[in-house]
Amino acid sequence: MIPQERKFHTSLAISATAVIVFAISRSIAISGAFAIFIAIFFAIALKKSQSKRTAAIEAGCPELIDILISGVQSGLSLNESLIGLSSRGPEVLRPYFTAFRQEIFAHGDFNRALVQIQEALANPNTDLIFESLRISKTLGGAELLNILRLLGNFIREDLTLRREIAVKHNWIKNSAHLSASAPWILLLLLSTQPTTAAAFSTFAGALILAGGLALTACAYIWMNKLSKMPMANRVFFSTPMDGAA
Repeated sequence: MIPQERKFHTSLAISATAVIVFAISRSIAISGAFAIFIAIFFAIALKKSQSKRTAAIEAGCPELIDILISGVQSGLSLNESLIGLSSRGPEVLRPYFTAFRQEIFAHGDFNRALVQIQEALANPNTDLIFESLRISKTLGGAELLNILRLLGNFIREDLTLRREIAVKHNWIKNSAHLSASAPWILLLLLSTQPTTAAAFSTFAGALILAGGLALTACAYIWMNKLSKMPMANRVFFSTPMDGAA
């Protein structure tokens, strides 16, 4: 989904929430608080979409390596193998290899095209793959297949371990999400009573709602920070076009 569509859907969800809650509670303060709560939720969800993109790229690396191994074994050059990934590679990686193909056809510079796709992906696992290909292209590919197989095994083992940890974290995260949303669900139920809506329409009630929003936001941010899997640091990110080896 493109950013404009995300903004539109986010605005629509916030507006719909405000209208529905106002129809239930008849309180501008409560409906505004719920609208802000939904805005906080969407802001965190948009950040998590970037993490999902990174996870999808990492999950596609083993398949990428398998296709490269098959291409090299069948007698294709590295250029041909990489260009072929634009149509038969992992779905998440195809746009990047389409750009690689266009760069190769436009300039014919393997290193330049490889640097561009490497920096576009900006992922430690793809860095390892591309650096192996660059070294093989420069020094000869006698050990390329062995290197790719070792990389494939290493990446698969790392992904398996991360998935096991993520599964154990998910039930804790879901419990925390439920705990954070429970007071707001209770508030929505209580807001059907005119006395509750009137109480939160006062200055003191508005302060309580603001404090609740702040605490909820802090809890969400802290929870996501604690549950975030540590990412490996990128080692190979210098560009030969700037004079780096």
